Amino acid sequence: MPIILLTGLSGAGKSTLAMALSERLQKNNYRVAVIDGDQYRHSLNKDLGFSEAHRRENIRRLLLVAREKLNAGFVPVIAAINPYEDQRCEAVATLGASVIYVKCALELLIARDTKGLYKRGLLPDGHPYKIENLSGVNDRYDVPAHPHLVIETDFESPSRSAERLFTFVLALLKDSSAG
Repeated sequence: MPIILLTGLSGAGKSTLAMALSERLQKNNYRVAVIDGDQYRHSLNKDLGFSEAHRRENIRRLLLVAREKLNAGFVPVIAAINPYEDQRCEAVATLGASVIYVKCALELLIARDTKGLYKRGLLPDGHPYKIENLSGVNDRYDVPAHPHLVIETDFESPSRSAERLFTFVLALLKDSSAG
């Protein structure tokens, strides 16, 4: 069974897709554990900030949770920005993770700005409410070089994106149970 890593910028649709995938897999009798980066930031990882070291530690912890869930018979689905290519590649190499790039144009994310983060990230330098480390705006986000699947949420409906993800993951699960 694989660990599913949904990566992409804030607001791209990672959590929405993770929940839709979970629902579809459960209907097909799979046990699923959604590991949402935003939710874990308020519990297990509330001691972490947004420096590179803290972002790496955040992902390391999420992967530990995913491995525990995998060992308990769940399909772990991580929905997190997960900005560093080397860390994603390591998860693929050591854990057999599958990287799903949830891609959405920055211009559309700024227009949507569901959490108000982009507005704050684009404030002038020195503004007291400016976010200084927003992935993809004023902090690093490595676009996945070789994702296992790309879902472009700016070009397809949420239901179409969810169905494509489900079809992909179901094939992975069937391959892993056959092998």
